[in-house]
Amino acid sequence: MAEASEVQARYKQFLELLPLTISLAGLPAADHGKSYSDDQLEARATTVKKAYRQARNIAKACIES
Repeated sequence: MAEASEVQARYKQFLELLPLTISLAGLPAADHGKSYSDDQLEARATTVKKAYRQARNIAKACIES
């Protein structure tokens, strides 16, 4: 049961950092009716992952200050 609560806590943290993550990623929205290729999706996912790590580091630094 502790594992489930840890997953929930991490998910909540992710959602709380999502606005900062999206802002840091700086990715443009897709044009209406257009889809991204698999390579483009992978590149965007990598960018979001890196931005999330930075958002988490920023939050930690702010808390520790």
